[in-house]
Parts: sequence; C-alpha cells; structure tokens
Amino acid sequence: MATTIKFGTDGWRGVIAEDYTFDNVRRAAQGFASYLLEKGKQGQWVIVGYDKRFDSEFFAASCAEVLAGNGLKVWLTDGATPTPVIAHAVVDKKACGAVNITASHNPPTDNGFKVRDEHGGAIDPEGLKKIEALIPEDVSNVKRKAQVDAEKDGSILKFDASIAYIEHIKKLVDFQKLKDAGFTVMVDSMWGNGGGWFANLLAGGKTKVIEIHNERNPSFPEMKRPEPIPPNINVGLKATVDHKADVLLVTDGDADRLGVGDEKGEFVNQLRVYALLAYYLLEVRGERGAIVKTLSTTTMLNKLGALYNVPVYETGVGFKYVAPKMMETDAMIGGEESGGYAFRGNVPERDGILAGLYMLDFMARTGKKPTELLKMLFEKVGAHYYDRIDTPFSGDRKTREETILKANPKTIGGLKVTELVTVDGFQFKLEDGGWMLIRFSGTEPIMRVYCETTHQDKVQAILQDGLKVAGLK
Repeated sequence: MATTIKFGTDGWRGVIAEDYTFDNVRRAAQGFASYLLEKGKQGQWVIVGYDKRFDSEFFAASCAEVLAGNGLKVWLTDGATPTPVIAHAVVDKKACGAVNITASHNPPTDNGFKVRDEHGGAIDPEGLKKIEALIPEDVSNVKRKAQVDAEKDGSILKFDASIAYIEHIKKLVDFQKLKDAGFTVMVDSMWGNGGGWFANLLAGGKTKVIEIHNERNPSFPEMKRPEPIPPNINVGLKATVDHKADVLLVTDGDADRLGVGDEKGEFVNQLRVYALLAYYLLEVRGERGAIVKTLSTTTMLNKLGALYNVPVYETGVGFKYVAPKMMETDAMIGGEESGGYAFRGNVPERDGILAGLYMLDFMARTGKKPTELLKMLFEKVGAHYYDRIDTPFSGDRKTREETILKANPKTIGGLKVTELVTVDGFQFKLEDGGWMLIRFSGTEPIMRVYCETTHQDKVQAILQDGLKVAGLK
C-alpha cells in the first residue's frame, strides 16, 4: 500500500528511506504538477531548490524531472540555497511556483517537500488539500523526463538564485553602515544553507564575522536538530562569550528562521526577537502597517500595535496562514513563534538572513547591544516571559483533544483563565494578558505546550499545569 502523503504546517516531511523515498517524492511532485496544470500553468516555469540534508540535491533533481515530464519548465538551483532566496527567485523569474526540498529544523533523519505559490509564499490550506488529492497512489502514474534530456531541450535550467536576491536586499539594508559598524558578529548556520551568507554580505569593512557550523554535515553534530533554540545553540552561545562578540545570529537548516543570542551569551527567545523587529520597524525606521502574528507568539505585538496605532491580525500557526494574511493586509511584518519573520518589501516568506541584517541595523542605528535593545522594548511594553515544552505522544489525537476539553481548568499557574480559543489547538488566555497554548505539531508526532506571561516566576508552573491539562502528566 502506498504511503499517504499529507501536507502539515509547512509541507510534507518524512523519515528518509522509510516514507521519504524517491518514489514518494516523485508522487508529491506529480501532485503539485497536476495542481499547477489545473490552474492553467502549462509551459510556465517552476523554481526547484534544496538544502544540505542527505541526498537533497538528488531528491530535487527527481522532482525537476517530474515537473518537466508534465510540460512545465524548471529553474533548478545550482547548489543548496536558503529558502528565502528560493522564494525571491519565484518573483524574480516570474515563475508560477516553487518546490523546496528541505525539512527545515527537523532531526537529521528527515527530509521534506515544501511548495510555494507565484508570490513565493506558502500555499493556503485549501490549495494544499487540492495538491494532496492530486497525488497519485502509485508511482507508475507519474510522468517524468530524464534530467539529461530536459537539460538538452531547455526544460530544466540550472541557475544561481543568490545574485538577484542580493541585489534585492541591498535596497532594504544599508550594507555600508553595517560594514562600518565595527561589530564582532558570531554566526551559527547549523550546518545548513546559511553558511557563508553573513560573512560574504558584510565583508570589506570594520565588522568581523566569525562562523561556526558553516559546512555541510547532514548529521548535525553538536545539536539535536538545526532548530535555533537551546540546547541546539548552546555551542554558539558559548562561542559568543569566548570571542567577546556583540551578538549571535543563528539560522536554521534552510535559513528561513533566525535565533539570536545577546552579547552576554544569553538566548533572546523568539517572541522577544519578533517584538524587537516590529519595534525596530515602527520606531527606528518609522514604518507603519499591519502586524500579522500567529496565536502562539507574543502579545507584546498587540501592545506595540496599540502604541503606534497599527492593526494586529492573529492567525493559526504556520506560514500557510501568515503569508496570505500579509498579502491581504499589505502587512509591515508577519511572523510566528518558531523564529520565522517576513517583511514588507520582500516576499511573503520567512527570511532568516534579512531578519539577521535588520537586527544588526537596529544595533547600528541605535548604538545599542542586544541587552540594551531589550531594555528599550520592555520600557515600552513591559517585560514578558516565555517557554515551551515539546513532548512526544502516542495514541489517538482526537482522544487527546477530548481530554483537554474535559479538563476545563479555572486557573493555570495560579492565574485565572479568562478565555479558551480553539482556532489552532487550545489556547487558554490568562488574567495578566498572557496565555498557555496546547497544540499538536503539524510536522511531527509531538504535542507542544507553550506559554507567555508577565510573571517570570510563574512560567514553569503554567507549563506544568499545561502538561496536566493535556494528560501528559
């Protein structure tokens, strides 16, 4: 029986050689090709790119063969390429979509298959359902054109997507200012696609970039997975202190997410980074526009929205919700709890490279280090504290959901529950304006319990009560 391919929060991911096989990648590619053809895209171009995971370049080539076999034309990246660079290539090449072979921050055992629309953004949930429905049950129903033949007739062309992307971001960031700033920047690219990017972009001035984990190693040594949160970034945090660096920038496996460490080697969590980036755009750059946030990220954004008189829109978790909302509202910034941030003037896709450059620009324009920037932010909106616990679960998801609903807690972590929101998972709003959220990962058999509160001493109590409500304790 064929593997059922399901698109989660951000595409399809699977275990290499178990369910993530060449035949199944070809089936997924056929589903996407059929979807594009149904939309009248016959003969149009599709971007195909990939990350540095095991065999990614060969999975990408197999995907390109299927697209070419269906009468589409393919721009195939000539090397491992950051997700935001692939997304920008869609717009630059006027392509009708993209396939990105990456499992982003998943463990080394996995690989993935992301699809993007003609804007370079995530395809909405309705579109993903259509693609799933068009995936053939058997690989015998997949059309293919051998890569060697497709390259001969011009239906597969290799290209370097970085050239156009760099020209594009030069319009958004004053690179000379960053080069002249004299920063010492520690960069951890987590053995992924971000390797070399900051060093190359900031070369030729007083600023010094020190890189670690910047080569290809699909086993991801010194970390559990290429996800830019502790403990995966502990080596980078220590290196920041050892080298007396001003900041640590961490990009995940495909470089669409950003993690940040301050000059003291302390992690700046993703919610604080998102609030800092929004504050930078509003206060330092004087921009105005909507903020799009998932329900699992910070209420500091709501406070900033009120202070600067800009609307804040809340969506379900994943860029399949964020990207369409950003386009609908011409949002200034969009983002999520996982460390993915997108910006107006760029494609509606997470961009760890641009987010990192904006953090450096924030430092350069204010003359402040990360701890001082946080102090500025907290003076505006008050201090907020966040943490998250990821727990594997077994059994039926529906039963788990019933357990959560039956729990019906009146207080969590000693704080009164004021509302239950079930847009995506189960979010319990708390009396201090904070929240506790229980939701199922869209890409792995994991339950996540998250919280944000203005009470630093209540974070762990809230999480522990969350585990009880979820029946995990």
